[in-house]
Amino acid sequence: MKIATYNVNGINGRLTVLLRWLKEDRPDIVCLQELKTVDERFPRKELRRVGYEAVWHGQKSWNGVAILAKGTLPLLTRRGLPGDPDDTHSRYIEAVVDGLLIGCLYLPNGNPAPGPKFDYKLRWFQRLQAYAAELLELEVPALLIGDYNVMPTDLDVYAPERWRDDALFRPEVRAAYAELVGQGWVDAVRHLYPEERIYTFWKYWRNSFERDAGLRIDHVLLSPAVAPCLRSASVRRRPRGWEHTSDHAPLMVELDLPKAAGQ
Repeated sequence: MKIATYNVNGINGRLTVLLRWLKEDRPDIVCLQELKTVDERFPRKELRRVGYEAVWHGQKSWNGVAILAKGTLPLLTRRGLPGDPDDTHSRYIEAVVDGLLIGCLYLPNGNPAPGPKFDYKLRWFQRLQAYAAELLELEVPALLIGDYNVMPTDLDVYAPERWRDDALFRPEVRAAYAELVGQGWVDAVRHLYPEERIYTFWKYWRNSFERDAGLRIDHVLLSPAVAPCLRSASVRRRPRGWEHTSDHAPLMVELDLPKAAGQ
């Protein structure tokens, strides 16, 4: 089974890019972030035409997350991360697909740091940690997938010395990510490539993509029930080079699932 995460940076404005990539790579499950559209304008019909059903959690102009599944409708289990009923940001959606619990997330950016936005990011991270621990207690095959807006180590950022004070790289954020993984989750990319520089995001300016001056901020975390099934992880760089594309590239993992979880 092929499972991907892709920050599309505006689903309607970049729908041509998304549909082209779906047709080329044919992932089974896709987690999307930064839809930047209200629920009513989500392109369900266009996605259905290329073979995908979806559940989504939109928001006008900002945020927004969705889960796509090839040939089957995801079974929605949650919209919104628990722990703060006053949080109106559309940053988390969860569904069951083919026996897998898929949590799709878009963690806050947090800049400028320090400041209120950074404080919100840390609170959101704490809520994610608490909920992730609950998922592990269930001992179900689960994945937490998406744009975490975190570079976990120096290996995950081009020229790390330039990012020390950024909200994506501050010690508090990296510690929060390490604590999350420390619960028992497996970072798919780092598990397979512990020493390799791999990026998922490149800014639009200064030829960042051409120079490979990127960041690894999109992550796939696997629960212990899923981790042994991991076979590959790769950044699908081609779409990042297309016209009018997102500043992220899709990250895809392949799982060799037992019949009970994957059929």
